[in-house]
This record gives sequence, structure tokens and C-alpha cells, in this order.
Amino acid sequence: MITRKRLAAGVGALLAALTAGIAFPAGAAAGEPTGQAAPKVDLVLDVSGSMRARDIDGQSRMAAAKKAFNEVLDATPEEVELGIRTLGADYPGDDRKTGCKDTAQLYPVGPLDRTEAKTAVATLTPTGWTPIGPALLKAADDLDGGDGSKRIVLISDGEDTCAPLDPCEVAREIAAKGIGLTIDTLGLVPTAKLSRQLSCIAEATGGTYTSVEHQDELTDKVNQLVDRAADPVVTPVPAEGASRCVEAPTLKSGLYTDREEFGQQRWYRVEVLPGQELRASVSVAADRAVNPGYGVLMRAVTVKGREIVRGEAAGNGRTDVISTGLRYPEPERDDTDGDKPAAETVCLAVTHSFSAASGVKTTPGLPLELTVDVVDGPSGAGDVASFGLGRGWWLLGALILTGFLAGLVWGWLSRWRFAVWRTN
Repeated sequence: MITRKRLAAGVGALLAALTAGIAFPAGAAAGEPTGQAAPKVDLVLDVSGSMRARDIDGQSRMAAAKKAFNEVLDATPEEVELGIRTLGADYPGDDRKTGCKDTAQLYPVGPLDRTEAKTAVATLTPTGWTPIGPALLKAADDLDGGDGSKRIVLISDGEDTCAPLDPCEVAREIAAKGIGLTIDTLGLVPTAKLSRQLSCIAEATGGTYTSVEHQDELTDKVNQLVDRAADPVVTPVPAEGASRCVEAPTLKSGLYTDREEFGQQRWYRVEVLPGQELRASVSVAADRAVNPGYGVLMRAVTVKGREIVRGEAAGNGRTDVISTGLRYPEPERDDTDGDKPAAETVCLAVTHSFSAASGVKTTPGLPLELTVDVVDGPSGAGDVASFGLGRGWWLLGALILTGFLAGLVWGWLSRWRFAVWRTN
């Protein structure tokens, strides 16, 4: 089962781009994939005592996981740097404090030696606790460094046993770091409680959750996620918006990510030259339970506070991502003094009206993705349409004129034929 997830990594970013009508230029821009850095994947496997249960095609959960890992290791693309981390693999005792530290790097993230990795997996035996939160924190460290995509694939058959360290909160904290890390989760023969927890973890980072009850399902899904890591992706660039325009960061064309607290306003600045136009869009995702009825507002204003244009959208509680965009036409050219025309500073303000449900932590803020595109505006009589309708205006006018003339000719011919018929 795939969750609603944060569409901003996928659908959210696409919807935002479509909302503003954005097409990135061919040159490298912020957030654009370079295709040079190696993608990294850390497989995090639950090796707790419950993995002894024999309910996956007549074999134990641990045996099914080992078979899946062997096939995945054989099929891993050469360009992917892969590692394996375990949780609950070493401590069999009853001391909770010790059990909640039981996570270890079985195989380091890096170029894959398939034989060595398979040998390490073969040694695993279901043992101890289920410290999902601590394991995710360590896995994020395993993937530290590099500009390629980063993905954690968590496979577990039970919910975390190390509260109050909530793994959902851990996932949100990881996402808030802006390192472009995605967590996908798989539940082995899951209970309803486990499904909720693993779904929450995945949604916090824009990942997916899948329920698994058969060997083939497990193998196919892990293979799919590892292969996905090798696909070119656009990783948003972290940008920390300010509380006022004068303190806001100046952004160029690209895709950016930020976090916005409930009731907060985030400001960004964009320099727009005469002859250019600004297209911007924003997506805000609910990565936790929120109250129904919310919206997102994006305003473009001058440095003096005059609103230029705005875009806004509202949600009814049935969607977890909401997007809007705006377009600011080219500024007036002023070449009277002969100097190079100065850029105009446009201030972008983003506000949302999400409110946290009862008992839900409000920090970190909700994930925000901002798309900025500064492009050359249309120029010349042949490109600029009457009333701003584009070249299609002239085509529409030509069709109307053609239809009018055709109607006149047909009417004249009809009258002439009727007159001839009356005469005869």
C-alpha cells in the first residue's frame, strides 16, 4: 500500500511547476541534477526477536528478508553506493536502555562488494529490541556527504520499542535538515499500528510505505527502491526564508526547500531585470496530522510593500499537499539615461493557514518547496498579443474574420440561387 505521502517531492513539485507555468532553462540552476554524484542507499533491516515468526510463504520473516537481500544485492546498479544497517541484531537481554542502542552498520555505504555483503547478511539471527528511531538517526549519518540522491529503505515487522523517541519525529527532524534524504518503509505482515507508524515515517520525507506479506513482494519492492535511487532527480536546495523582506535570501532560478512553522510567514527575494518576468510557485505539505480547512498564500510585493500579484489556494482536509503560483510580467524598460537598466527586487512572501491537530508537535515546521524561474519576457509586436492573450489572439481573430466572410459569401450565394429558382 502506497501512502498519500508528501507529493511535494513528486506530485507537489510537479503541480507547483504546472501552476506557475514553469520551464527551467537548459543551463544549470539551483536544484538541478548534475548526474555526477553517486546515489546512496542504506538498507535498514529489523533483526528483532519477532523476525522468527514463520508467516511469509511458510518460512520465517528473517529467511524471507535474507533471500530478498541476496537478490537485491545481485541486481544493484553499479553506480549505486549501498550499505546495510541492522536494528535489534546484537543484544538479547531485557535492559531497555541497552536494547535501544542496538543498531549497527553491517556493511558500510560505498561501492558494493556483493560477496562480502551477502556473507554479512548470512550471519544475521533474530535477537532483540526494535529501536527504529535510533537506527534512522544513525542511518542518516551513514549517508552523510555527497550531492547525489540519498535513500533509506527501512524493513520492519514491528513498531518501535524505544519511546519516547518517536520515529515519526525523528524522520521529520531528518527531513528538516534539508539534505534531500528520502525514507521508504516496508512492513512485514504488519499490524494496523505498525502500518500507521511506518506510513508516518515515510510521509515525513516524501517516501513510500508498502505492506508486504510474500517473498516476491519484498524482493520486488526493495529492488524497485534501489533502482529508483539511480534515477536522475532534482534535489531542492535548502533556503532559509526570513521574517522580513530586507533580511531575506536572494534566490536565482531553481528549486528550493524550507520549513515554515505554523502561523509563520517566510520571505525571499528575487532580482528581476527589465525585459524579464518572474514565475514562482510554492507547495506546502502536511507531514503530520492537521486540522481540516487550510490554505497557502504566495504574494509578490515591492521592497516598499506594495503588492504586485498574488496566488492562493485552499484545502479541505482531504489533501496533504497544497500548491499555488504566480507570474509577474516584465517590468517597464527605462533606457532614457543610457545606463544599463537596474534590476527590480521582488519580495516573495509565503504564508499558510495549516494548524496542528491536538497533541501534535508543531516543530519542525511544515516542509515547503519553492520554485523560482526568471525568464526573458516576450518582446516585439509579433510576440506580445493584444490584451496579453499571446499569439493565439491573432489566430482567433483570423478565424473569426474568415468565418464572417464565409458567412457573407454563403448568404449571398443562397439568395442568388433562391432568386434564380423564383425566376424559373
